[in-house]
Amino acid sequence: MSSPEKAALTGPIDIDLTTPRIGRRRLSWWVWGAVGAFVLIGVTRFMIVTPGWQWNVVAEYLFKPEILRGVMNTIWLTVLSALTGLVAGGLVAILRMSQNPALRIAGTAFIWLMRAIPALVVLLFIFFFGALVPELTVGIPFTDITLFSVRTNDVINKFTAALIGLTLIQAAYVGEIYRAGILSVSKGQYEAAGAIGMTRAQAMRRIIMPQAIRVIIPPLSNELITLFKSTSLVSVIGFTELLTSVQLVYGRTYQTIPMLLVACLWYLLLTSIAMLAQGALEKHYSRGFVRRSKLRTVEVPA
Repeated sequence: MSSPEKAALTGPIDIDLTTPRIGRRRLSWWVWGAVGAFVLIGVTRFMIVTPGWQWNVVAEYLFKPEILRGVMNTIWLTVLSALTGLVAGGLVAILRMSQNPALRIAGTAFIWLMRAIPALVVLLFIFFFGALVPELTVGIPFTDITLFSVRTNDVINKFTAALIGLTLIQAAYVGEIYRAGILSVSKGQYEAAGAIGMTRAQAMRRIIMPQAIRVIIPPLSNELITLFKSTSLVSVIGFTELLTSVQLVYGRTYQTIPMLLVACLWYLLLTSIAMLAQGALEKHYSRGFVRRSKLRTVEVPA
């Protein structure tokens, strides 16, 4: 072997997986950077100098007890709906992936129905369900024997209607997220688990889900953040969450713009916290899967 060839084998090797950079930074980077800075300055100036924002009113009402009660109701409704939606979504995913045709059709029909009907209509339908079924009864089928009966409006109030509606809406989308994550794991993993004597439940718990959760976390986190903002829809049935609290104030004071800005600031704050939690979860579950854009220089031994 010639000396140059041997030197090439024994010398340092740089493996660069990034797109090669040719020449200086492109002029377009600076152009778009200048445009972005110009837009940012313009928006900031508009937010500061426009008197219609009434920042003094925003500061006055931002931490008012009535607004804080709405914030706490929003957080409480979001947490409960997220928990029930995650459980219901798991059940929907099980139905959707079942080998039983009847169960699979039931899961598919539920997802189709929840996707087809707007969320606002679902909430209204559940809230006014008492007009369709005045009493909820439990009895022996095909007989007149009633074991238990209760007025529908005593069970489905503003809070329970909001919780049931958001849970059903979340279940359809969360179920599909679960299914997509599980299907992302190759079929060979199931076969390998079966080959070492694992049951289907054991394989799902120990092999499939630890791999699928990396795929599930990003869309699931986005869906839960969307749920947080979707709680504003329950204002239509009179549940006093953040938006309803703001509406009650500006309905009394006619200070619409600053009160809507109060709601936006709280939504921005809580959504930012949720996004930070999402980033931490993604970082935790992506360990071992992150690819470096550029590998370090390595020495090949002679």
